[in-house]
Amino acid sequence: MDYAQRALEEHKKLKGKISVELKDQQLEKEKLAIYYTPGVGAVSSHVAEHPEEARDYTWLGNNVAVISDGSAVLGLGNIGPYGSLPVMEGKSLLFKHFADIDAVPIILDVHSADEIVQAVTAIAPSFGGINLEDIAAPICFEVEERLKAALPIPVFHDDQHGTAIVSLAGLINACKITNRDLNNCKVVVSGVGAAGVAIMKLLKEYAPTIQIVAIDSKGIVGSSRDDLNSVKQKLITDNIIVSNQSGALSDAMVDADIFLGVSQPKVVTQEMIKTMKPDSIIFAMANPVPEILPDEAKAAGAAIVATGRSDFPNQVNNALAFPGIFRGALDNNVRDITEQHKLAAANAIAQLVENPTPDEIIPSVMDERLVPAISQEIK
Repeated sequence: MDYAQRALEEHKKLKGKISVELKDQQLEKEKLAIYYTPGVGAVSSHVAEHPEEARDYTWLGNNVAVISDGSAVLGLGNIGPYGSLPVMEGKSLLFKHFADIDAVPIILDVHSADEIVQAVTAIAPSFGGINLEDIAAPICFEVEERLKAALPIPVFHDDQHGTAIVSLAGLINACKITNRDLNNCKVVVSGVGAAGVAIMKLLKEYAPTIQIVAIDSKGIVGSSRDDLNSVKQKLITDNIIVSNQSGALSDAMVDADIFLGVSQPKVVTQEMIKTMKPDSIIFAMANPVPEILPDEAKAAGAAIVATGRSDFPNQVNNALAFPGIFRGALDNNVRDITEQHKLAAANAIAQLVENPTPDEIIPSVMDERLVPAISQEIK
């Protein structure tokens, strides 16, 4: 199927993927007097005097803003706010379909950390949670941290934490199959943007003695380099990554147990995989073209391969995580989504696959057990 052409046709036919529906479809005159004037005045006065009850009288208990500035959309890069809107609508569709959460796509035509924080802070009283999406690194890290500190509602950058949660879930089961302990593994992470940084931090939280080698466009990230930004330097100072190595991706891959790619298409070769330890684990998650195709990786000796695509086994997709994360946060009035919440979510996802196989290490995004399993961990 030509998905690109079908997508263009369907989006134009629908003119967007979401709409607003009324909870009460029987709007006779008396109901209008209750829901709008004069009755709504009593509700407004009550909520003004008791803002802590706003969740009980408005949609704040079940809505999320899906916000982007269009600076890092999918694998398309900085294509601007309008280019990001179809993706934000898609996220909103997933929120509603999987978790029955009312999500509103919001695109911002501002791009500095100060401007984004100011804009989101100004509109935050309208929402019960904030899902940040497709904001480029390194600004995305500052934006999320500042909003988490400033707002009394959950703030979650899905490109970072959704990817990390699902990646860890897949690794938990992949290690079961290959008889590995993550604490004893050497992991190569290609890509030190939003997803890569979050993956490395969560892996270190889950397996404190894991050995992580980070790769950016210039090679191994280490203390010998003088071109590292503050985010990469902090990975070293916080002992998240190995800092005493240098070289290229091919050097890092030697004797590695696991490769995690959130970088560029076709950067991994079969020769690199052959230098890894036997029964290696490959998560090639660049979209739409992975770092190496699954059949090539398996032919070179990989025991398990995952990608970000739906047409291959083991799709690492954020949609497995974020609907349940926010369902739990909204239902339990959770302000901060912590590292422990993320670890619990990863374990919950992994446990849904009772008998992992090389072609099934994580559940399908369509698995109806996902949202209930995850949401009960967010308390």
